[in-house]
Amino acid sequence: MGSEMVMVDDVSFPTEIITNTNNKPLALMGHGITDIEIHFLQIKYNAIGIYLEKEVVNHLVNWKDKKENELSEDDAFFDALVSAPVEKFFRVVVIKEIKGSQYGVQLESAIRDRLAAIDKYEEKEEEALEKLTEFFQTKYFHKASVITFHFPTSSPTAEISFATQGKEEVKIKVENGNVVEMIQKWYLGGTRAVSPTTIKSLGHKFGELLSN
Repeated sequence: MGSEMVMVDDVSFPTEIITNTNNKPLALMGHGITDIEIHFLQIKYNAIGIYLEKEVVNHLVNWKDKKENELSEDDAFFDALVSAPVEKFFRVVVIKEIKGSQYGVQLESAIRDRLAAIDKYEEKEEEALEKLTEFFQTKYFHKASVITFHFPTSSPTAEISFATQGKEEVKIKVENGNVVEMIQKWYLGGTRAVSPTTIKSLGHKFGELLSN
């Protein structure tokens, strides 16, 4: 873990991390929260940190000198970010506790709808998604529980982990490439992503990086 920290709604995120598969540090490129508003009251669910290889900018040269707001609203930019062949790591920290099944159903619904919209929701995708939903089914998301999504460059897979106080970390590997892509797009999907604040933060960071 890196020494410097960024605070996201009282949750600390290191500015750099190193995963087990690569000695190359990944930088915190964007952060935000997921929330809803009920009767003018904001309810915050999760804090999010998006870590990427710094070399990702080499795959985004078509957006050089674009402004923050242009990038945040450009879904083609985020498609290029998802398809960039770099290691990615998402760290999600629970702010408001919920049942894991609620999170699993949200994730399943978003991925299924995205795949169905492009005619890629077949039997293999359904099986992979069922396993993922089952993984979260028995979990309870206590405050400060951590969910991570690791996307290595070596294969189109996702390793997802869940850790909560007093219990051992558990993991699941998703090996269906279409499902893996849509998990990334749930968090990196531009105007359709689950966290607009994270997308705005990514737009701000890449606006700076691509203007150099």
